[in-house]
Amino acid sequence: MSTKKIVAASAVTVAQALPEPNSTTPPHQPSDGISPEHTQTPDSRQKLLALAIGALGVVYGDIGTSPLYAIKECFSRKLGLAPTPENILGIISLIFWTLTLIVVIKYVTFVMRADNDGEGGIMAIMALLKRKMPIAKAGPGFLLKIAIFGTALLLADGMITPAISVLSAIEGLEIVTPVFQPFIVPITIVILLCLFVIQKKGTGAVGRVFGPVMLVWFGTLGLLGLAWIFRNPSILSAINPWHAVNHFLRNGFQGFLLLGSVVLCVTGAEALYADMGHFGRTPIAFAWYTFAYPCLLLNYFGQGALLLINGEAVRDNPFYGMAPQVMVFPLVILSTVATIIASQALISGAFSIARQAMQLGYSPRLTVRHTSSQAHGQIYVPEMNIMLMIACIALVLIFRESSNLAAAYGIAVMGTMTITTILLYHVTRDIWNWPRPKALAMASFFLMIDIPFLTANFGKIFHGGWVPLLIGSALYLLMSTWNKGRTALYKQMQKSLLPLSGFFKEIASKKIVRVQGTAVFMTSNLDVLPPVLLHHYKHNHSLHERVIFLAVIAENVPEVSEERRLELENLGRGFWRMVGRFGFMETPSVPELFRIAGKQGYSINLLETSFFLGRESLLLKGPSDIPYWRKWLFRFMSRNAREATAFFAIPPNRVVEMGCQVEL
Repeated sequence: MSTKKIVAASAVTVAQALPEPNSTTPPHQPSDGISPEHTQTPDSRQKLLALAIGALGVVYGDIGTSPLYAIKECFSRKLGLAPTPENILGIISLIFWTLTLIVVIKYVTFVMRADNDGEGGIMAIMALLKRKMPIAKAGPGFLLKIAIFGTALLLADGMITPAISVLSAIEGLEIVTPVFQPFIVPITIVILLCLFVIQKKGTGAVGRVFGPVMLVWFGTLGLLGLAWIFRNPSILSAINPWHAVNHFLRNGFQGFLLLGSVVLCVTGAEALYADMGHFGRTPIAFAWYTFAYPCLLLNYFGQGALLLINGEAVRDNPFYGMAPQVMVFPLVILSTVATIIASQALISGAFSIARQAMQLGYSPRLTVRHTSSQAHGQIYVPEMNIMLMIACIALVLIFRESSNLAAAYGIAVMGTMTITTILLYHVTRDIWNWPRPKALAMASFFLMIDIPFLTANFGKIFHGGWVPLLIGSALYLLMSTWNKGRTALYKQMQKSLLPLSGFFKEIASKKIVRVQGTAVFMTSNLDVLPPVLLHHYKHNHSLHERVIFLAVIAENVPEVSEERRLELENLGRGFWRMVGRFGFMETPSVPELFRIAGKQGYSINLLETSFFLGRESLLLKGPSDIPYWRKWLFRFMSRNAREATAFFAIPPNRVVEMGCQVEL
């Protein structure tokens, strides 16, 4: 078995290269993201409708709450744009075409077809490219770096979204009565604390009400907007793109910088792609075209109609200004619930990203708890939950107003979207086999949209935009350091490894004492002797009557079927080779491997098996070319990583750890 296909499975676990492309595998084709039963069974429409309603609750929570603050920020005092009829029509036209070009054309039409066996998200597309692109190309190294940075920006965005969403909803209480003003921040922090505390309960029970609640929310958005459109139908002329062009002609550079606020209307668009594996492309697209997209447009046009009638409504919040005074308080309650759901979706997405990063070798082992026996994607990562909670509360305390937080919002979103466009180009060229002119034309068109938005957000850097850049850069540093450190450690340990054939010859020529029982040695390379076994043999001068070399492979697919989960091979002389395969969306489990072995006729009693794991003590003055400060950071991360025992669900009372020193 090729060592390039093995991902480290124990304390010597190294997330090395993913499986190489298989020349017999046909080129990956874009998938519609929906299983055959959704199109062939008689009740396919009901299934599609149920999935679409679920997508409303999970996928569209973030973009669905953008009307709370998007137009308000476009006319904020910081930008100094007056609510004149020309400016109002220009802003609404920009929002309409931004939603259409970025969400409808880019994401729903193209990006969501770049799936990795049905899974989406920037980590999935990174794994797809790493598996499919020719190794000889110079591009993959650069692509992997920007993909990891895009993932880091997406996590940074996930820290800002709960803060700005909940804060903007609670600020509606000020419209009811100014008495609430001193309590806005404390109420927001309490809600965020409750939100993160309940994460350990899982989203299974709560998830069933997400869809219906967001159905009510989007319906409310549409009805509020429709009422004001009837009062001033002239706002519909904003569909004409000339109003957007005229906005730039009239306002010049100030109008260009306004794109930094317009981009708020598409925050959460990346969730369409990231959550594709949970619902499929067809239900997500169906929910967008039939409900989410029309209701969002109605609300934005309705806010525009309100401002055409009463430009002074921008002083408070045009979203709440659309509702009758008696309905403002119930609308604040509904908005708060909607923003909590939107935040929940991004928090769950961050858990999924953390697990994918572990499986792909860019994160130390973290605690992964499955919160549902039916929905595999529902997981809880305590370390990530604590990090998000601290970051969200800190952002609320630092910025205190949604308008201030909006300055920090956008640059991470557009950074991720721009990186997605670059990755999509390579998907079209190297996986879909598009001709170069066609692929370049598509990528150039999307970059002509992404780059102006990204550039306009650069003006926010000194007003809060530095926050997601700082967070994203720190996360990128951690992920890249872990990957480089594990690779360097793997190379160093390879130098002292012995081939299995030589060891077998040695024990065949000697009368080695074999004690009763089974010993499992977890390894990252099945072609050589595990260092832990060598230490055990030298010190104890004996071996168990059955010795299993166990390696866990992180496959480049989201999930692995049970038929491919386990390979067990008898090497003779009481030695066995066991290979367990798990997808990057799955959590490795040794008990599951033993269970499958039993079904295959190889009974292994988990409670009567000894597991020998290695623990390295890292010395930082070794020969690797990694800077000293990065070696120190890697050692710190390694010491604080989750124990292999817990990560692989091995009974702790059956584990024997043996240490060694390694010069890094």
